[in-house]
Amino acid sequence: MSAKRNAIRLLSFGHACVDVYQGAVAALVPFFVAERHWSYTAASGIVLAASLLSSVVQPLFGALTDRWPMPWLLPVSTLAAGGGVALSGTGGPYAVTLAVVAVSGIGVAAYHPEAARAARSAAGGDHTAMGWFSLGGNIGFAAAPLLVAAVVATGGLRAAPLLAVPAVVAAVLYAAVPRGTARPRPRGGAGAEGRDDWRSFGRLSGAIACRSVVFVGLGTFIALYVRQRVGGGEVAGTAALFVLYLGGAVGTVAGARLAHRYGRLAVVRRSYALSVLAVAGVVLVPGPALYLFVALASAGLYLPFSLHVTLGQDYLPGRVGTASGVTLGLAVSVGGVAGPAIGALADAASLRVALAPLIALPAVGWLLLRPLREPGAPGRTGAPAGRADRAASAGR
Repeated sequence: MSAKRNAIRLLSFGHACVDVYQGAVAALVPFFVAERHWSYTAASGIVLAASLLSSVVQPLFGALTDRWPMPWLLPVSTLAAGGGVALSGTGGPYAVTLAVVAVSGIGVAAYHPEAARAARSAAGGDHTAMGWFSLGGNIGFAAAPLLVAAVVATGGLRAAPLLAVPAVVAAVLYAAVPRGTARPRPRGGAGAEGRDDWRSFGRLSGAIACRSVVFVGLGTFIALYVRQRVGGGEVAGTAALFVLYLGGAVGTVAGARLAHRYGRLAVVRRSYALSVLAVAGVVLVPGPALYLFVALASAGLYLPFSLHVTLGQDYLPGRVGTASGVTLGLAVSVGGVAGPAIGALADAASLRVALAPLIALPAVGWLLLRPLREPGAPGRTGAPAGRADRAASAGR
């Protein structure tokens, strides 16, 4: 038992180190704009480079890990993720920056399916334990703007190679992860048995994609937007980005705990509803109150984060790696594809106009989620499924 707890701790910490690089790409955008004088469209293209290849190849890595154990992917992909970001600040043509950031995106893509399988095995099907694993990644996101600010604001983009330190640390840690966590056993409870439910999984993935566009849009431009709306320069922008990412530290674990009480789908649906109001506040409310709505948007976007993963795995119990690759990768990373469109609209009009369409997307996600039923519990949704989950947990 203690070995599995240690595995969750190590995987969570390593997840934090890896997901620093997803957050770091967005955090580097203001510095690319300031030092290299790129347009919003060009800067958002960097986020697209990190996201696009990740979106395409992550399900492929998931399918591969469904067939063969690949524990070696953990350190290798971690080093690729960190190396690409570290090289992005060293200068060179725009195309070279795009290429190295794309390598980082591939590293992130290769990492998540195998890590999610290992975490599922170590968690034994417990939502809260999976929440801790997801929390590690979200802490990495939250730490990214602080790390980038500490390194790049001090030494400029030329200091970016120092950003590779978390990747090296994580690669060393993964040598200590017990090999037994690499191939999880199907868990008991809802969704452990029965056929794959591709229709429900598709609706869930569509909702996650809506959430992703909102999250990536805010993550890419919130620092610049707050600097325009509130003032305060780089400090104000970095603070807003940190608040947006910090929600992962509370929301991910809180969402898992609330799911035990109210049911996963009930928590996920209410989170999407909260996000509609919160994003509207970010776009429309002036002054320092903007930070409050950034915090609310963070809560709404992060509460369902680990629940997306466990729901996806339970809708496809026979393809856990594929489900992890989509819910942690394709559906999440697809938000980066919308980045250049948001940037182009910002160049043509303003950042406020460009961010306004994000208000509607959580509502679309809520509509996609509305017909879903808890995996393995026909005719049940929301709170009844939560009671089923608690009963299954009590039986373990």
